[in-house]
Amino acid sequence: MRAWRVTRPGPMATGPLGLSEEPRPEPAAGEVLVRVLACGVCRTDLHVSEGDLDVHRPSVVPGHEVVGEVASAGSRFAVGERIGIAWLRHTCGQCRYCQRGAENLCPNSRYTGWDADGGYADYTVVPEAYAYRLPVGYSDAELAPLLCAGIIGYRALERAELPAGGRLGIYGFGASAHLAAQVALARGATVHVLTRSPAARELALSLGAASAGAADAMPPEPLDAAILFAPVGDLVLPALAALDRGGTLSVAGIHLSDIPVLNYQRHLFQERQLRSVTANTRQDGADFMAFAAQHRLHVTTTPYPLDQADRALTDLAGDRVDGAAVLVP
Repeated sequence: MRAWRVTRPGPMATGPLGLSEEPRPEPAAGEVLVRVLACGVCRTDLHVSEGDLDVHRPSVVPGHEVVGEVASAGSRFAVGERIGIAWLRHTCGQCRYCQRGAENLCPNSRYTGWDADGGYADYTVVPEAYAYRLPVGYSDAELAPLLCAGIIGYRALERAELPAGGRLGIYGFGASAHLAAQVALARGATVHVLTRSPAARELALSLGAASAGAADAMPPEPLDAAILFAPVGDLVLPALAALDRGGTLSVAGIHLSDIPVLNYQRHLFQERQLRSVTANTRQDGADFMAFAAQHRLHVTTTPYPLDQADRALTDLAGDRVDGAAVLVP
């Protein structure tokens, strides 16, 4: 089978990935073998490839938005069944975080495409307990971004504590943001998008955003909540300044450049909150998949053949992808 591996982490211009031919992986106890039908290209894959995230598994196969067909029977899934593989793939189940329902904070957690090989390949394996059944009515390519961009956007929206009918600001408008915006809109929110990409601003307006402006601009009205999807620490300050009293900013990325010095009166006073988002629980994933089954989401994708995974990541790094990039073997 074909598989892309991060052989020497570094900027995409240095060629950090290599494509190889290798045997299919063998599933361990509790795992199933999956033939990859589509794999989303996530910014976290870019952070792993470029070395922004420390190496956990040398020469790892990236990819954690995997839609695939079960190729070996397990206890939960039958051969031929379409399932989803997401970022979270192991937690201990015993620590105080797992016990209180916060398995996303488990110190022993492991992740697809970072600690274990992911979906930039023709085949991969997944622990059955961490795989998802998928909503019907979506193509393989449309489902792939739901498995990380969608789930993380959903959790980021929950962390932002947007009140019913509230005003939400979204900073950056890529794969995750364009899905979270649709969830908020379906719940009756007014959504304002702030992003540097003219094409992304057009997409935001087409999906129902009330306004779309430059990334560092002020929205046309104070915000009850905001989500920062762009991995740019400089945007934390204007996002906090745009919040109304009692508003919350959630930061959705696993990696963020340094945040400049805050001014307490301008950015945090009046009970504004700044919150991070760390991975997700399986319950988040199940809740979001149920939402996607009940509300037909518009998933904007840019397809790439598997052989061009390096180009997909390079385009993502250069903000040349509309919506979500998806590898289609």
